[in-house]
Amino acid sequence: MATLFEPVRLGSLVLANRVFMAPLTRNRAHADGVPGELAATYYAQRASAGLIVTEATQISPMGKGYIDTPGIHSPEQVRAWSRIVESVHKSGGRIFLQLWHVGRISHSSLLPNNAQPVAPSAIRANSQTLIATGLAPVSEPVALTASGINETLDDYRRAASNAKEAGFDGVEIHAANGYLIDQFLKTGSNRRTDEYGGVTTNRVRLLMETVERVLEVWDSGHVGVRISPTGSFNDMADNNPVETFSVAVERLNGYGLGYLHVVETAQNSKGSSEADLATSAHLRTLWKSLYVVNGGYDGLRGESALSTGHADAVAYGRAFLANPDLPRRLQLGAALNEPDPTTFYGGDAAGYTNYPALT
Repeated sequence: MATLFEPVRLGSLVLANRVFMAPLTRNRAHADGVPGELAATYYAQRASAGLIVTEATQISPMGKGYIDTPGIHSPEQVRAWSRIVESVHKSGGRIFLQLWHVGRISHSSLLPNNAQPVAPSAIRANSQTLIATGLAPVSEPVALTASGINETLDDYRRAASNAKEAGFDGVEIHAANGYLIDQFLKTGSNRRTDEYGGVTTNRVRLLMETVERVLEVWDSGHVGVRISPTGSFNDMADNNPVETFSVAVERLNGYGLGYLHVVETAQNSKGSSEADLATSAHLRTLWKSLYVVNGGYDGLRGESALSTGHADAVAYGRAFLANPDLPRRLQLGAALNEPDPTTFYGGDAAGYTNYPALT
């Protein structure tokens, strides 16, 4: 059986280990969505990950949901990401960009011309977002029209092309955590009566069409998808997540993607319930490629997930945030730095690039 520290093939890449860095929103980009100057240092410090998945990055101005998050839709953003990718590659790492559209989890003050957010249905989430004045309830969304869906799919393709121009090794489609694609997947947020709503095969349609647009740009082995089947974050619910995500996974199998990245926790907690893990274990039996799990794993649980065949790789979030050399620490059984929650979002180098590595 595999261990965390064995190489693994992903498309044409051979990754040094199976300790992946999960996407982590840090809110340190400029107001125009250009990544901040310290981002190249931050990611290069963590280049020993088998694979880095960047913080969620909006595919368009309408995809933005929080202040100071980066984009991949302007030339300036592409140039800044190119410098970040170069720094990671020089440090021996591999890095995928996470493609993000927040859907209804946004605020009009963050969107062009104070527009309303878009969503599968005009259902306001019981959730908050971060705007210039602090936390605020998300705005009332409008349901995407057929032409709006097609424009959004075009945005995904354009963003995927921009990621390739920036030199990334691949892309991850964010279909988790209550954002746009997840909103289409789950019954609690999708009340449509057209070909994108109702039965499960309709609700998975946007995800499949997004994958198809991205595959117009990228080889399938360099594309991953992230899902959160039992996730309730951002006011999400589904009346039968096992059915919904079984259909989604079986459809995704047809594209020969590089990996499936499964968030196993319901509410961004540090652990997963038995039901969460049972759902993930079921999806594992369906998935035909690299299976990546995420959700409060430590070194021992990560090793167990691989040795039992539950997963092929483990994505670490907060542990990687606070430990730039996390693979080495896990392999040595060394103590981990504790993350400082007060510096997770926004700010400067403190809690970003100043966590120490082992001497």
